[in-house]
Amino acid sequence: MQQTTTENMPRPTWDGGASPFGATWRKLMIWWFIITDGLLFAGFLAAYGFLRLAAGGWPDRSLMFHLDFIALMTFTLITSSATMATAVGAAKQGNRKLALRFLLLTMVGAFAFLGMQAYEWHTLIGQGATLSHNPWGPAAFGACFFLITGFHGTHVLTGALILTITAIRTAKGITQAEGVEMAGLYWHFVDLVWVFIFTLFYLV
Repeated sequence: MQQTTTENMPRPTWDGGASPFGATWRKLMIWWFIITDGLLFAGFLAAYGFLRLAAGGWPDRSLMFHLDFIALMTFTLITSSATMATAVGAAKQGNRKLALRFLLLTMVGAFAFLGMQAYEWHTLIGQGATLSHNPWGPAAFGACFFLITGFHGTHVLTGALILTITAIRTAKGITQAEGVEMAGLYWHFVDLVWVFIFTLFYLV
């Protein structure tokens, strides 16, 4: 009878090696970042919900925002997520030109969103909204709005810079498919966070 040895036994998925669950250390680190950053955003949004309930009344969003314009901002960001997914797919298939094309389209969406957010901030500040003042009601609204949307905006700006670097490296043939995929993971996270911000600030 053949004796079963340790070497002949199937190895577990996570064996403590360099690639747990088949992921490289770089992909594992981006997932850790997304999880911890997601918890930070969750804390901000939970604090916003608490302040909103404690205030007893909250400004009418139709008086503060042009909802059609906000819908355009959201559509732009969601569309950029679709172009990013296409870039990732093309990179995995080895189609560098197509991946570069959709990376550039994603960059256009990112900078367009930032431009529209800057315009929205400029409009609200021009009407008297600040971190400590809100002409439509509780002052806490201004603090929550500028803090959370500003924090998200810095993530969009960071993502735009990452996309720019990834596009340059892709054009030079330096970035491999995994690099495009990791940029995509970050960008999808930024888009997902905006869905929650859009819902809580502009819809509810």
